[in-house]
Amino acid sequence: MEPLYKSRPGGFDIQPASQPEARRINDFIHLSEGLSNSFLISTPDGRVVVNTGMGFEAPVHKRNYDAVDASPTRYILLTQGHVDHVGGVDLFREPGTEVVAQAGNMTHQAEDERLMPFRGSRSAFAFVDAIMRASKYIEDNIEGPVPGQSNPTPTITFDDTYSFEIGGLRFELLSVPGGETIDSMAIWLPEHEICFPGNMFSALFGHFPNLVTVRGDRYRDPLRFVASLDRVAALQSGHLLVGHHDPVEGKQLIADELARLRGAVLYVHDAVVDGMNTGKDVHSLMREITLPGELEVGQGYGKVAWSVRAIWENYVGWFHHRSTTELYGVPPSSVHEDLVELAGGPNALAARALEKVEAGQPQHAIHLTDVVLSVDRDNRAALTASIQAHEQLEAESVNFWETSWLRRQAGLLKQRLAKL
Repeated sequence: MEPLYKSRPGGFDIQPASQPEARRINDFIHLSEGLSNSFLISTPDGRVVVNTGMGFEAPVHKRNYDAVDASPTRYILLTQGHVDHVGGVDLFREPGTEVVAQAGNMTHQAEDERLMPFRGSRSAFAFVDAIMRASKYIEDNIEGPVPGQSNPTPTITFDDTYSFEIGGLRFELLSVPGGETIDSMAIWLPEHEICFPGNMFSALFGHFPNLVTVRGDRYRDPLRFVASLDRVAALQSGHLLVGHHDPVEGKQLIADELARLRGAVLYVHDAVVDGMNTGKDVHSLMREITLPGELEVGQGYGKVAWSVRAIWENYVGWFHHRSTTELYGVPPSSVHEDLVELAGGPNALAARALEKVEAGQPQHAIHLTDVVLSVDRDNRAALTASIQAHEQLEAESVNFWETSWLRRQAGLLKQRLAKL
C-alpha cells in the first residue's frame, strides 16, 4: 500500500535557499524554502519568523520576506536547535525581537557546536554539492557579505507549553521531545487550525521517522516519538506546515496519515522487543522486520532496518553478546592481512567478491572487498567489485541518505581506480 501522502516525487530532495520570492501559503503566511523551511507570519503588529535557515541562507529568506512584509520582526520561533533552523537568527533579530525556543534548545546547540567537526564531516557527502551551488547563487544575487552561522541565545524558553498573542493572532507552543531533537516544539494557531510541527515527524512527512542518522546523532526513542505524535494528532489540525517540502492539507488526510505512522512505529518497536526477548540477534531482526501492508509508509529518509538497530541499541547499548572481541579496541580489520594470506592472496578474495556481485549479493561483496582493500588499497579487481556492489545497492534504494552515501563511495572508488 502506498503512503497516503507523498512529500514530493523522488523523496527527500532539498536545496539551500535560492528562490527569487516567498511562496504564498495564505493571506498571512509565506514560505521560503531552503535546507529547512522558513515561514513568515504577518500580523498588524509586526511579523513572526518561524526558523531562519543556515546562516548563509538567511539573506535569501530575509530578502524574500522583506518584499512581502517589511514590518519589524517581533518574534523568531525555533522549532528545534538544529543548525539549519537557528543559523540565520542574527540577521533577522532586531532590537526588541523575542527569540522563543523550548528549554532544551541551548543544550542541543551546545552539543552541535561541541561536535561540529565530527558531524559536519559526516554530513558533507550528502550536501556539499548543493551548498556549493547555493554559494554561487548567493554570490551572484545577494549584496553584501554572507553572514556566519548564528548560535543564538533565546530570550524566552519554556518547558511544556507557552502562549502569546500578537496582532490578534494567538500562538500556542507545545514541547514535542520525541522529534528530531530534545528541544523540538510544535506551533499551533488554534483559530486557523494550522500547525507548524517543524521536523517532529522527521524530514519527510508520511515516511518512517529517522530514529538514527547516518551523519551521527543521539538515538531517538520510538515511544517518546509516539507520545509527541499523539500530542500533535490531538490538535486535529487541518494544515501541517512541515519542516521540509510542501504543506499537508486536509484534516482527515492528516489524521489518517498520523494514525498509520503511529501504528508503523509501534509495530517495529514491538517486533524488536519481541525479537530481543526470544533471543534473536540484531542483524536477523534488521533483515526480518518489515511493515505489514496496512502500515506501509515511505522510507525515503529513515529506514525500518536502521530503526531496528537504533531501538535495540537505545535499549541495551553497544554490546551485542556476539563475540568477546566486542569488549576490546581491536577491530576485525586487525586480522584482515591474515585472512588475505590464508585465502591465497587479495586476488582470490576479489574474485569471490565479483562472484557475489554477479549473484546479487552486493553486501557480501563489500565485506570481502573491505578486507582486500584494507591490505591492498590499489587492488583493481577489488575496486571494480566494490564499485559494482555500491552501484547495485544504489539502484535498489529510494532513501536519501543511503543513495547519497553509496553514490559518494562509488565515486571515491572510481577516482582511486582511475589513478592506477
